[in-house]
Amino acid sequence: MNLLGPDAPIVIAHRGASGYHPEHTHSAYRVAIEHGADAVEPDLVASRDGVLVIRHENEMSKSTDVAERPEFADRRTTKSIDGVSRTGWFTEDFTWAELSTLRATEPLPGIRFASLVHSGTEPIIRLEDLLALLDEQERQVGAVLEIKHASYFAGIGLPLDVLLAGALETAGWTGDPRLTIESFELTFFDKLRERGVAGRFIYLIEPKGVPFDRPHASYASALTDEGLRELRGHVHGISVSKKLLLQQGGDGVVSSTDLVERAHAAGLLIYGWTLRAENKFLTGGHQGGGAASDHGDWPTEFGLILASGIDGVFSDHPDLALEVRRNLATPA
Repeated sequence: MNLLGPDAPIVIAHRGASGYHPEHTHSAYRVAIEHGADAVEPDLVASRDGVLVIRHENEMSKSTDVAERPEFADRRTTKSIDGVSRTGWFTEDFTWAELSTLRATEPLPGIRFASLVHSGTEPIIRLEDLLALLDEQERQVGAVLEIKHASYFAGIGLPLDVLLAGALETAGWTGDPRLTIESFELTFFDKLRERGVAGRFIYLIEPKGVPFDRPHASYASALTDEGLRELRGHVHGISVSKKLLLQQGGDGVVSSTDLVERAHAAGLLIYGWTLRAENKFLTGGHQGGGAASDHGDWPTEFGLILASGIDGVFSDHPDLALEVRRNLATPA
């Protein structure tokens, strides 16, 4: 499967079609596939018994009903995750059998009112469940796996490279051309290579700060021309926040930065996140009137990013990103 074929930039459904259904649920992924997304993006964390669970974070009080479950009240705790103190309920303190009883909830209830209809109606799922769903499709749909907190999980005896290699082998996805793997930790890709995991490796880069596995190397240094060239020997590309792709001038006009051009000059693919239609998430110049939950001038913002030469975009609203891509491909 060539994810960077004539339909580039590819449209990747961020946590499924999470603009319409609670993220990381079967329905969110099914809707994304129905919309025509080229790929879907699950975030991976681990259960106590080593199952790769699809949740945006290992702390799950905002995305499940765990806080309302009296039988798990004593599991609430405080931990330091990648240097940040967090309080709540964590996947690694539950077996998969226990996690499978939880229901996925809408984490943005004040923004995504339509999704609330589906909140609490579905269980959370595993990586193997999603891969099986993709295998059932008549067309090829890619999987862009985001690995969360790799160093933290390794430190508690749940190495995600080992768990991922095993899960991919069991599912028959080892070396599958549909497979892309992302991580904020560059050293994680070396571990995958040691375990014979093949795929497209993409380094996630924050707008600021330092990666937890390499505190001596800032994300900003990776985005210099020299830093981008050095990454070429380790990964196939980078994935960055749209904050690094767009800039707003003093006159309020939003334009593209030169990052896509510089990444390509360094021989790297570049993906961007996250395309969302609501005012709350749009760049200031593209926010419309009304509430934070109302859709603003998303066609302009999506169009700027998609027309920049970027190789792929993540969107909570894959149908809207695909609409913009089609419009860009249609001669005026």
